[in-house]
Amino acid sequence: MAAYDWFFDTVGLREWCNASKSEGTMSMADLLAKAKGGASETSWWEVPFPSLDTLNKSCDSVMRTRDFTASIEQAFLGVKDNLKVVLDPITQPLSWMLDGALALFVGTPWWLLIALILMLTYYASRNVLVTIFVAFSFFLLAFIDHYTYAVQTLSIIFVCTILSVLFGVPLGIAMSKSNTFQRFTIPILDMLQTLPSFVYLIPLIFLFSVTESKLYGIAIIMYAIVPVVRLTDLGIRLVDKDVIEAADAFGMTSRQKLFGVEIPLALPNIMAGVNQTIMMALAMVVIASLVSAPGLGTLVLRGIRNLELGVGLVSGFAIVLLAVVLDRVSKASLARINAAQSH
Repeated sequence: MAAYDWFFDTVGLREWCNASKSEGTMSMADLLAKAKGGASETSWWEVPFPSLDTLNKSCDSVMRTRDFTASIEQAFLGVKDNLKVVLDPITQPLSWMLDGALALFVGTPWWLLIALILMLTYYASRNVLVTIFVAFSFFLLAFIDHYTYAVQTLSIIFVCTILSVLFGVPLGIAMSKSNTFQRFTIPILDMLQTLPSFVYLIPLIFLFSVTESKLYGIAIIMYAIVPVVRLTDLGIRLVDKDVIEAADAFGMTSRQKLFGVEIPLALPNIMAGVNQTIMMALAMVVIASLVSAPGLGTLVLRGIRNLELGVGLVSGFAIVLLAVVLDRVSKASLARINAAQSH
């Protein structure tokens, strides 16, 4: 006797349960129970939780967990073709941007690209020590023959971070202006932030070809966009109300207040969000190597697959070094913005 036979008998659902009863393949547990002459009574202390599989033992009409997951898969596959028709033309520019940035970064001579990176670093941070550290890091990566892989990773982060900021900042502004929209958006952001990074790849693999750059590009943007959205919303909401009232007194329009007052005052928070977006994009780039994303992640994957300890450790060190470079540059830029606002 199964644990919950009494329940279906009590509520009068026994006929409904037996309606779908069929002589299918018996499980190992059922075979063992049959060999022992039937299942023994279950004591109240050992009553299992009424999960799908447990209820199915008492009622064949209740689906099993594997039937539930299979139905979700079939539902997704049923709408897959329609989704592809809609999503393919919308996301194709992302593939072009990723492929173009990759070709540009890799095709640029090392001495020119490093010089441009150092110029951009100094312009953003105005910090000589940070610029020297960036130069040392790239020369070290080039010395150990990891420069090309690092540049490939950098190109992906460059595109995905820009797109995350372009989409994330307006979304954060919209959240700050509407409490209703914020309440609607926060659960979605919570889901995106807590969903395991590998899970992002599962539906995308079914929708797009593994050879398409947009597959990993979409996953990276979805994973990395959350901090810049949250901190943009927070930064604008933290703008001093007295400043807003003064702007209203001067007769500023909503557009003038947004671009002339709120965004400049919220810029430190927005830059902090950009910093976190860069870090999360880098973390996802490594995982995206599982679906053909180029860069340092491919070396980590090679070290795991082939049990090459040295390759895995050195490429891991290169990723850490690149992460420190991006973090130091973005934080130095944030410090410069904060210093400029305090004067």
